[in-house]
Amino acid sequence: NTRITDPEILERRYPVLLRQFGLRSGSGGDGEFKGGDGVVREIEPLRPLVMSILSERRSLRPYGMSGGSAGQSGRNLLVKKNGIVVNVGGRCSSSIDVGERLRIETPGGGGYGTHISES
Repeated sequence: NTRITDPEILERRYPVLLRQFGLRSGSGGDGEFKGGDGVVREIEPLRPLVMSILSERRSLRPYGMSGGSAGQSGRNLLVKKNGIVVNVGGRCSSSIDVGERLRIETPGGGGYGTHISES
């Protein structure tokens, strides 16, 4: 699901509970025009499921332009029942059990232009 699907629709269509959905504060790159922040979605299955992820910008950061800095790269994390967090990378297909959570952190955008400091 690559769209920013409304939580109510996501939970109605799939046997999941959306534990967190919001902006990934500070993930956009710096510059005269700051890059946009990514989002965080944390999903918990209500029954054992097979998850598949196909995503980009997980190892290479979104670049800035004209002196702007890069945004933060994204991460796909599997939070196990015992608290261990596993980075599953940008492309993955795996099972996920009840009590585990998939945390998707999308990348921030790159900044544009050299940041001019105030004197």
